[in-house]
Amino acid sequence: MKSRLHERYTKEVIPALAKRFGHENSMAVPRLRKVTINIGMGEASANPKLLDTAAAELGQIAGQKPVITRAKKSIANFKIRKGMAIGCMVTLRGERMYEFVDRLANVVLPRVRDFRGLPPNSFDGRGNYTMGLKDQLVFPEIDYTRVDKIKGMNITFTTSAKNDEEGRELLKQLGVSFRAQG
Repeated sequence: MKSRLHERYTKEVIPALAKRFGHENSMAVPRLRKVTINIGMGEASANPKLLDTAAAELGQIAGQKPVITRAKKSIANFKIRKGMAIGCMVTLRGERMYEFVDRLANVVLPRVRDFRGLPPNSFDGRGNYTMGLKDQLVFPEIDYTRVDKIKGMNITFTTSAKNDEEGRELLKQLGVSFRAQG
């Protein structure tokens, strides 16, 4: 069964984007490929228990079990050795991805304090967008009483757009609000 946002994408967004960018074929219209949620825990080198709670909370937010990420090389200044667990991440595709984007745009972002829209300049040049959240408490799935430490996270929207303008328009059509430029 298709999620609410996926239905809207196929019925409204594809025709609107095809008209806006002059695509003849509906397969040429930009689409959301994946959403990656990443929590980096530099303090996990000193206290490995923090990473377990971060992984559990990320699992609640995403609805899927996160992968523990490990350091690729040793960095002496940060007291990190190669192979040490330093974070966790989840890659969402398909229906879970559309469900997450729907919840993010309609429930989570309005709960962010002093939210006036996402900065429109965080695109990478290929239509992919990365945003950061300072705390996990804006997600309604997280129980406020069980949180021991506030953790931030990065959320990356990977699209099939050829440039930033197409990616920005795709995310706008999906309900993600951007701050006015200028």
